[in-house]
Amino acid sequence: MSGLGRSPLKVVPRNALIGAIGGFAVIGLLALLSDLTPCIWMMAPFGATCVLAFGVWDAPLSQPRNIVGGHLISTLVGLTCCHLFGQSNWVLAIAVGLAIGLMMLTKTTHPPAGADPLVVILSGSGWSFLVAPVLIGSALIVLVAVILNNLDKNRRYPTFWF
Repeated sequence: MSGLGRSPLKVVPRNALIGAIGGFAVIGLLALLSDLTPCIWMMAPFGATCVLAFGVWDAPLSQPRNIVGGHLISTLVGLTCCHLFGQSNWVLAIAVGLAIGLMMLTKTTHPPAGADPLVVILSGSGWSFLVAPVLIGSALIVLVAVILNNLDKNRRYPTFWF
């Protein structure tokens, strides 16, 4: 349990700045949309998605397929379980487990999306939540990530689409 070495993570101030700008830009846009429309565009998993999209942009779980697909699948699982079985604790457990399994089977694993079933079940969200904020919000994150990450010549995003 003592570990075998040091952290492989490297501190690159430029990358930290890009990550901070990316997170600010996306959450700022979602906040603006929340102010301008009757929809709430913010959900906690989007903050974690920003960490992946702007902090470890080249990781497989940070790619557009995983961001959009993972959030869609997990939210759909959460909504289905909630509407079929209600809001009990065992439904939370089943939904998260199913979401993880389905993301893995579809190659759309995205860790922040594992929280989506909890969000939709605990809030009792309706089916429209799948489109707004989930589909549009995750697509917005990808759009900002494509633009911002590719402004830096040392970054290439995405590394794959499908």
